[in-house]
Amino acid sequence: MLVPNRTLVWLAIVPVILAAMVPFDESLKQPMWIVDAGLVTLALLDAALTRGKLVTLSRRCPEVFSIGRQNPVTIELRSRARRRLKVELTCELFDHAEAPELPLTVKLRPGRRAVERFRITPRKRGAHVLGDMIVRYPSALGLWKKQVRFPAHQRVRVYPDVQQVRTWELLARQDRQHALMRTSRRLGGESEFEQLRDYSRDDEFRSIDWKATARRGKLTARQYQLESNQNVVFALDAGRTMTAEAEGISLYDHALNASLMLAHVASRGGDRVGLLSYADTLQTLVPPSGGRKAVQKLIQASYALHPELVESDPEQAFHLLNSRIRQRTMVVIFTQVIDERAAEELLRISRGLYPRHLPLIVLFRDLEVDALLEGRLAADGSPAPQASAAMSTSAAPVALGPRRASDLDLYTRGAAAGLLSWREGLIRQLKGQGALILDVSPRDLTPALINRYLEIKARHLL
Repeated sequence: MLVPNRTLVWLAIVPVILAAMVPFDESLKQPMWIVDAGLVTLALLDAALTRGKLVTLSRRCPEVFSIGRQNPVTIELRSRARRRLKVELTCELFDHAEAPELPLTVKLRPGRRAVERFRITPRKRGAHVLGDMIVRYPSALGLWKKQVRFPAHQRVRVYPDVQQVRTWELLARQDRQHALMRTSRRLGGESEFEQLRDYSRDDEFRSIDWKATARRGKLTARQYQLESNQNVVFALDAGRTMTAEAEGISLYDHALNASLMLAHVASRGGDRVGLLSYADTLQTLVPPSGGRKAVQKLIQASYALHPELVESDPEQAFHLLNSRIRQRTMVVIFTQVIDERAAEELLRISRGLYPRHLPLIVLFRDLEVDALLEGRLAADGSPAPQASAAMSTSAAPVALGPRRASDLDLYTRGAAAGLLSWREGLIRQLKGQGALILDVSPRDLTPALINRYLEIKARHLL
């Protein structure tokens, strides 16, 4: 396919101008036809010289993408031309995917190849099709751009954030888990003794074994073994409130990513992990299992699950969980409570789980509500003006518009304070029923959840 280049468009303006002047000067008619014929001949000649594909292309990308992450795609271009080519290339993306680096511009030398990379950030899990590659390069005389479509349909699966799990694996192999959460070495002080090892600066002072230190001639710490072979089930609310987004992905996806990360940590420690997802009906229930494939089971079961614009109905899901899982289990419930109805349901679910199971309820903290309460955010979502600017000692009359805006900000701050007060009351009620609470922002969820899990294990609460 040939597309007119900017050069051809500008040249085509010349006969148009001549044609517009012919009614006023008949002598311009012959030059107009000459220019027309010359331009058409030149354009046809240039098109004929650009026959065939002067570029070949191949694409490499993983079959599994991680949601919310930049997933690399590699393109290899090879020139068949005898001249330098300035190539523009782009890719047909699937819905809910972004690639800000596209289109790419590549300069190809005659007969040489070039390797380029760009990154795709998917925003929705599930099965998708990555489309064709489209390449444009100029014709020999620069009047056209040759557009070539390279068929490259490829099925890809967008999973929860598996790159995060791989990062943990790498840290674990390098014995640097404390890069994620420093508390992991401090926990387990009351558990069964496992072994002696070299003292690390992240260890507690009381963990030093002084007899072993004197014997070895260097600081030696005691390492304790946490209890294993226990159940952890992640219960994800997939209702309307979990469709809200933070940092480009839904709260449900934040919950799922953190669940898989903790599932990896728990399974490596010898615990069994399972998954429950529900909206107005049950979406899936994966019974707890252990071993190397435990996390993979959760990924396979959850990659095509999505939050729905319906009111959650957790009764059926938790009734099934109680009937299927008899052993005491830590049930990690991810939800967002914004009204009395949802609060009553959560209280009822918590009462039904405790004391047979240990409920850990994760509530997502809305940072915008905090900012409104602290006066860092105005009611319209813009940054609030400085207090010094808001309070003026000038005797000049105050315009009605700004005063109304200020009143609106005050009302909004009052509403934010009321919402947070109601939320704190709900948390007190849940704690009174024996539930553990993790009130955290989406961005801090994963490390906070892992630290809480390690704390629960160290204190033998499960």
